[in-house]
Amino acid sequence: MVLVQPGNVLYCHVDPEDAAEIVAKTVVRGEVVDRLSYVDPGSGEKLRSKTSVPFYAAQDRPLLGQNQKIDPTSIDDAIANGAYSAFAQVLATGDPAFVIEEITRSGLRRHAGDGCEVGLNWEAFRSQTYREDKYVVCCVDEGDPAAHIDRTILEGNPHAVLEGMIIAAYVTGASAGLIRLSTEHRLALQHAWLAVDKAREYGFLGNDLLGSGFSFDIDITQKSLAPVGGESAHSSVRTFRSKKPIPREASRLYDCAETWARVPGIVNHGASWFADLGFGDSSGTKVFSLSGPVRNKGLVEVPMGMSLRTLVLDIGRGIRNGSKVKAVQTGGPCGGCLPRRKFNVSVDHDSLAKAGSMVGSGRIVVMGRETCMVDVAKRSLEARQQESCGKCAACREIIAAMVEILTAIVEGQGRTEHLEQLRKLAQTCSGASACPSGKAASKPVLSTLNYFRKEYEAHIRDGRCPAGVCRDCAR
Repeated sequence: MVLVQPGNVLYCHVDPEDAAEIVAKTVVRGEVVDRLSYVDPGSGEKLRSKTSVPFYAAQDRPLLGQNQKIDPTSIDDAIANGAYSAFAQVLATGDPAFVIEEITRSGLRRHAGDGCEVGLNWEAFRSQTYREDKYVVCCVDEGDPAAHIDRTILEGNPHAVLEGMIIAAYVTGASAGLIRLSTEHRLALQHAWLAVDKAREYGFLGNDLLGSGFSFDIDITQKSLAPVGGESAHSSVRTFRSKKPIPREASRLYDCAETWARVPGIVNHGASWFADLGFGDSSGTKVFSLSGPVRNKGLVEVPMGMSLRTLVLDIGRGIRNGSKVKAVQTGGPCGGCLPRRKFNVSVDHDSLAKAGSMVGSGRIVVMGRETCMVDVAKRSLEARQQESCGKCAACREIIAAMVEILTAIVEGQGRTEHLEQLRKLAQTCSGASACPSGKAASKPVLSTLNYFRKEYEAHIRDGRCPAGVCRDCAR
């Protein structure tokens, strides 16, 4: 894809051999190369500008939009586009309480885990004075690799992530930071290393930052892609740049790359700017990963509070083969499955939680009629089972028991009493697990039981899978 400015001309499926023609016609003479224009799959119309493409027209991209303007390997390019100006502004005010108040007023919520308010989280972390060490941690080792949101942000705009961490450290009193990456995220790791080195060279990291007397530095660690349950869990990491991992007695402020990257924009433009980006009571925008047999898949950035229908049917344009959308799973393997009749729900933390799902990793899996919801619940639990740290008995034992029951159902060995057993086990797992991941693991089971109970009953009572997926179900 190529975007030519000025003119906002969008070209798709561009080969290197097309470059000379684009320069000669579009850059020099302002003409459009029609054969490279985007063709709308519905109408067949050629759309010449980016803003006319439905996939982009419904989006608001204050964060992802920066990726197309910045060379992620150049700190000079980042500074020319405003990087570290927010940190300079924070130093100029010299008032950490004011910065935290702005973050709170903006309504920014964590884009991972429980979705708690960032400002309140920072205030609580700032008040922790009984521990000597404070760390600001950026987690990029996404438990749902298909989401790839944080990885993409760190790959495309690493200095925004660093600046957000630096600002948080300054206002909360942290002295060290850590970026935790998965071994699979090699390009993100390369860009993060380069960004940290350059930020240190330019005086944005290290001792006495910009002559302020404030010292803060960031290290990078790498681990295999297998998340442990809970944001405060201690995981063994293979350390590449830091001399030692975070001490167990240290206090940590965890968040993901997307949250940290949003902080500079709020500081520069104000709390009201960010709050007004959302719909209703929801603030800001959120990056989601559309996947499944949807026509338009990939990362989308939309205002929080947008309806699920707009996101899936207008931006995603439904399923490729024209089949009707049956359900979506939001939030990754731990997220709930919502039927089409619930597509009017707002895509935000509170509304999705009320409907039985979550924002979670930001991944939205679109499912058609050929999807078996019992099988989805089983596979979601199996994924959670593989990722569990195993320390919590409620998570470890109950998930195993639920997987065993679901396996029996999809293999045609299910019994009617299994449905009530599943519900009770899921509710117990949700209430007794020690970490947010364990508590959320039951959402696929509870949501499919609530919205797709007839599919369970067909497996058990009729010995058939309505979607034709569970071949062993037929008796």
